[in-house]
Amino acid sequence: MTVFGKSIRIYLKDGTVTGIKFGEVVNQTIQSISCPRSRIGELSSYPESKRPGVYFLFGLDEESGNAKSYIGEAENVFDRLQHHIANKEFWNEVIFFVSKDENLTKSHVKYLESRLIQIALTTKRYKIDNYNQSQLSSLPLADRDAMEEFLTYVKLLIGVLGHKLLEDITLPSAQLPIKDNTSSNIPKTGISNDLNSGTSLELFLNTSGYKASAFQTDEGIVVLKGSEAAKENTNSLAIGYVDLKEKLIQNGVLKMEGEKYIFQENTLFSTASPAAAIVVGYNINGPQFWKNINGKSLKEIEKEKVKS
Repeated sequence: MTVFGKSIRIYLKDGTVTGIKFGEVVNQTIQSISCPRSRIGELSSYPESKRPGVYFLFGLDEESGNAKSYIGEAENVFDRLQHHIANKEFWNEVIFFVSKDENLTKSHVKYLESRLIQIALTTKRYKIDNYNQSQLSSLPLADRDAMEEFLTYVKLLIGVLGHKLLEDITLPSAQLPIKDNTSSNIPKTGISNDLNSGTSLELFLNTSGYKASAFQTDEGIVVLKGSEAAKENTNSLAIGYVDLKEKLIQNGVLKMEGEKYIFQENTLFSTASPAAAIVVGYNINGPQFWKNINGKSLKEIEKEKVKS
């Protein structure tokens, strides 16, 4: 199936990225507005804020310091936000979504809310502050399909506005296990590592007695479930990496099995070096030690890509 590009229009009301922002997908009816908590009162002058819609409150979790979000729905978004000003302290930004043609009903937004909570809990990028997931409202088939299409535009706009909580950690579409004749206990996927094979690159790290596998994607390095990590850290491990590893342990991403930690889920790192450092327990040059199945380092591969 042919995938077409999308055009997103962002209007900065104050001409700054920290103020009120309007977003829309060109030729679609969806309308989004991002607003700082300190300026919620200004939304009263926008008719969009008085319509039925879904909204996201964004802030930080006070215990872990990780990104946190609350997802809700309302027949009048502005009225509901006034309630949250008084009763929820953690958030400092709201992004809400309505329809420019005013065709969203209460049943529609309740369906959207439930699906959005479901998606956000599955991606595990943010801590979700919703304690109970509402049941999907019953919609006619045509309405349900329309809302699923609306969701695709919500994902696009909220990502463009700086939050990827609805995006799965990107991996190749097919990971087919193949027979592994090496001593590594890390599953191989059989994905080609040619320079022209696409944006995802399969990588392996096997050093200091630890073995890990990963993919380089558009967002960084995704270390795969089942990869190993050191039990102890050396004094050379940067304090930022120590804190990151501790968070992964507290969140259950790293679990002790025998004398090593094991990754319990696919885990995204921004670059190759922190991904490698968490595995081996000391500072390490990730681009030199992450290698493809043929033993070529990520550093060499990236140089070749630039030349080609």
